[in-house]
Amino acid sequence: MSVLSEKQKRHLRGLGHQHKPVVRIGAHGYTPAVQSELNEALLRHELVKVRIAAGERGTRDAVITQLCTDTGAELVQRIGNIALVYRRHPAKPRLVLP
Repeated sequence: MSVLSEKQKRHLRGLGHQHKPVVRIGAHGYTPAVQSELNEALLRHELVKVRIAAGERGTRDAVITQLCTDTGAELVQRIGNIALVYRRHPAKPRLVLP
């Protein structure tokens, strides 16, 4: 179930367009260390691009679903092997959503 409206996702896609991937998931896959790094990045930035270097589309989709579930983030956009995820900071949000 999506918490973000389409208008909010459109706004976040515009903000995330200029960002470079902060977290990269490589040959070792989605590990606890990657999850920890993603959690830290979401706390610092709220909006994070993740590059997934998995071979097949189904594998990438599974990794994205898993990382969103584990971190409480929401998928804003997925293009190829890049996912844009958002999680509002619990205490002091930085991004203002429409």
